[in-house]
Amino acid sequence: EALLVESGGGLVQAGGSTRLSCAASGFTFDDYAIGWFRQAPGKEREGVSCISVSSYGTTYYTDSVKGRFTISRDNAKSTVYLQMNGLGPEDTAVYYCARETSRYCTVIVGATRKIWPTDYDIWGQGTQVTVSS
Repeated sequence: EALLVESGGGLVQAGGSTRLSCAASGFTFDDYAIGWFRQAPGKEREGVSCISVSSYGTTYYTDSVKGRFTISRDNAKSTVYLQMNGLGPEDTAVYYCARETSRYCTVIVGATRKIWPTDYDIWGQGTQVTVSS
């Protein structure tokens, strides 16, 4: 069974940092891109970041986190990380990692560039990140 398990959330002061981990099992890890999404109370799920398989070496970030968040993967550990720096109250949400259905990050180009939840088939249970002001 394919599984994703997030860890690393918690309470962080504004301006602080934290790192989320997404541990995968039950599938060939480097055959899939992995994404991070977040959902704040009363808001839609938002795509935050995505990393392709290692051989493609591409990443995606939503505009609001560019320069603050960094996504990486460790194939030996079947784990994807999301390093989050310069956190603000607007980053408070439940963060989910998810498996893309392909080897690359599908980015929808419109008024803005986005990743969509419908391109992901396996989801973790989520981890809460709360940023206090």
